[in-house]
Order: sequence, then C-alpha cells, then structure tokens
Amino acid sequence: MTSTPSLTQPQLVELMGVLGGSDAVELKLTVPDSHHRSTAESLDLDPIAAEIRQIVFFDTPDLALNRSGLVVRARRMRKGVGDTVVKLRPVVPGQIPGNLRESGKVAVEVDAMPGGFVCSASMKGKSSAAAVRQVILGRDHPGSLFSKHQKAFFELHAPEGLRMRDLAVLGPINVLKLKFAPEDLGRKMVAEMWLYPDGSRILELSTKCETGMAFQVAAESRAFLAGHGIDLDGEQQTKTKTALEYFASALRSEPESSGPAPAP
Repeated sequence: MTSTPSLTQPQLVELMGVLGGSDAVELKLTVPDSHHRSTAESLDLDPIAAEIRQIVFFDTPDLALNRSGLVVRARRMRKGVGDTVVKLRPVVPGQIPGNLRESGKVAVEVDAMPGGFVCSASMKGKSSAAAVRQVILGRDHPGSLFSKHQKAFFELHAPEGLRMRDLAVLGPINVLKLKFAPEDLGRKMVAEMWLYPDGSRILELSTKCETGMAFQVAAESRAFLAGHGIDLDGEQQTKTKTALEYFASALRSEPESSGPAPAP
C-alpha cells in the first residue's frame, strides 16, 4: 500500500498526472522476512487455501529487455490453465497511440508501493499450462506462447534485432497466491509468496481499485494493516526484478554447453 505522506511533492504531482489516463491502480506492500509468520497469523492467512502458480520470464542473460523497460512473462496454473503478458514500463498514458488504447488489447495500470510507483502498459494473452511447461523444458521456443499482437507490441519496443524465439528462459519460480476479504476492511486483498530457489522469499500484500479511489483505498488499507500490526516501514522489494536478477545471474554462471535445467 502507499499513502500520500510517503511520496515527495514531485512524485505526487507525477502520480496525479498518470492516474487520469490509467485503467486501474494496484497498491502493494512487501513484508519484511522477519514478519512473515506474524503477518500470516494476524491476517489469518491459510496457506492450504493458496493457489500454486509457476512463473517464467524471458530475457537475455544480460537482461537487455529489462533495461529497455520490457517484461515478458508466462504462467502455468492448475487445471491446465496458462497465460502470458508483454509489459512495458514506465509509460505515460497520454503517449500511448490512440489506436492501441482503443483496441482494448492494452491495459494501463499504476503499481504503487510506499515511496514510489510505476505506470505500465500490458498486453495479455492466453496459453495452456502444458505449452508453458514445454518452453520451460526447452522443447519449444518462447515465441510459441505469444499472439501476433503481443509479438508486434514486443518488436515495437525491444532492442533492434532481438526476437522472442531467441530469448533465454529465466525460471521458473513457484508462487503461492491467496485471495482473501477481511471483514474489517470491506474489500478484497491478495497475498503472494514468491519462493526463490536459494530459499529466500518475498511476501507481498496487494489490493486493486479504480484510479479515482486510489488515495482513499490507500489510506483505508494502511490503517487496516497498521491495526493488525503489519510493518509498513520495511524496505520494499520488487518480485519481478529480484527474479530476473537471480535467474540471469544463474544463467550467466552456467557452462555454455549445459542444456536447459529441468522444471521442478
């Protein structure tokens, strides 16, 4: 979650500028490692009710896409479901071509957390859990998962000459996602636990709302979490950045002759 006092005046002005052209806001807070257990107990989070997901990213070993502001990702879930996304960030909503916005294929969303925010444009697609797994196992190339519209969006913003099919597989990482609706808050929240292969974890709490409700929802959410003893002042971590850096580092350290690692 975020609140007005955690932003500087220039940040607040910038935030107000991007909210008007965005479709939604997601308010996020990462919880310090030492508070994971107490947070789960205070919010009555039941891990058995969580949905397990597997997420894989695609980039070059030196993260050329990430430096260009692109995130290319696929997920596999239960019941054979999979999905994909090509995300560009940061963006200024007013600078996105009108025909792209009007097509309904791109969603513009603001992700906000204590001390900062980022506005992104995402083009989502559908896949299957089996297709994503084939790519993870190295039996197919990343480009096979994405639609022609996603590929066009990718090519518009990727470094020149870089093709989807040539991207490296970064991951997968296992994630536990739990949706819950606290009665004393009156709105839905999500808890995500990202489980990194080295044993580290990131616990993120989030809620989405319409842009016009952002400051009210942020204040209410902050009060709710503080009332449950949740640490609101811990250092914030970014799940995607942490995953990309971890897997890219591991990939660069592998011998050139080594093949793709088997999925867990």
